[in-house]
Amino acid sequence: MTQEERWLTPGVGAIGAASLLADLGHEIPTSLLPSLLTSTLGAPAAALGLIEGIADGLAGGARLAGGALADDPQRRRATAVGGYTATAVLSAGVGLATSVWQVGVLRAGAWFARGLRVPSRNALLADVVPASAYGRAYGFERAMDSLGAIGGPLLALALVAAFSVRTAILLSVIPGLLAAGAIVLAIRSVPRLERHERQPIRLRVRPVLHGDLGRLLAGVSLFEFGNVAATLLILRATELLDGDHSHTDAVQLALLLYVAYNAAATLASVPGGRLGDRRSTTLVLLLGVAAFAVAYTGFALVGTQLALLAILFIAAGIGIGLVETAEHAAVASLAPATLRGSAFGLLAALQSFGNFAASAVAGLLWTIASPRVAFAYLAFWMLASLALLLRFRHPKSVGS
Repeated sequence: MTQEERWLTPGVGAIGAASLLADLGHEIPTSLLPSLLTSTLGAPAAALGLIEGIADGLAGGARLAGGALADDPQRRRATAVGGYTATAVLSAGVGLATSVWQVGVLRAGAWFARGLRVPSRNALLADVVPASAYGRAYGFERAMDSLGAIGGPLLALALVAAFSVRTAILLSVIPGLLAAGAIVLAIRSVPRLERHERQPIRLRVRPVLHGDLGRLLAGVSLFEFGNVAATLLILRATELLDGDHSHTDAVQLALLLYVAYNAAATLASVPGGRLGDRRSTTLVLLLGVAAFAVAYTGFALVGTQLALLAILFIAAGIGIGLVETAEHAAVASLAPATLRGSAFGLLAALQSFGNFAASAVAGLLWTIASPRVAFAYLAFWMLASLALLLRFRHPKSVGS
């Protein structure tokens, strides 16, 4: 069997399954959280915003901390298993909460654990696949993650129809714990550890930013400053469709467009990774950023045509599928093995804080100016990222 046929190893399959199951698990409470807070606990909408803001902020900080832990092979294994397990238990625990503050604590804890595990999972994936197949492996993992994002809300709807909101959230622990089990299986595929001296837990930023990886991350940073939360795309579509449809129909159509976005991301990830393995991850990154530039420019100019909105959502979905695959494969290829955890932690933090900044500024521009101005601002960052990435040439891997 050739190396081309061997890239989907048991370890890669197990990590992909973990991403799929984990997304199924945490998308259930995420989808039902607004209903639990407002309808069941009688909290105002502001409470949801505060809880999600705190949780997202903690997740961003946890990704940096998780990067320091993931530099050590033994710690990365324990962090991955513990992170998946804690996320599952704490997320499902929201179903037992009887007050808003309990929901906030459980949600924040779950998102902290989720952020902590991300660098370890990404570093583990590099441990179980040949360097020549990083693109396909990370593309597969991203595709499974996107598939979970599609299935999670649908599973939530089915569970609520059969049981109740609280019971549906509690049952989300099952796919979450299965994800932790999949990570255990993946770890069994990793080569046996050699005895080595434990290094102090320290996030090493300066070595990561040195050389080619630092230059690539500069272009990635510009992209992330314009990578807005997909909820703003849904809001834009809802407002545009409201003119020609009832509000209920507009909301439903916007959600279907979001399903198309996630489906496009799922379908683009593995082909994007394959292209990255054969050509370069920089090319895949450029194609993904260009897709976002087209999508955001379209959202700034588009009218109420449903077909055109569908094209823009699909373009953005293709963009995120290509970009996330290329980002992870590039970090795995360019970071020395001893720095992979810190490199993935820094990338994850850039993604988290960049998305927060993009969404906050775009939301402000949306409010004080117009949606057109907001999406023009986001398109500017895509063009700036393209300009910087075009100057970068992906060198030979140093991480294998």
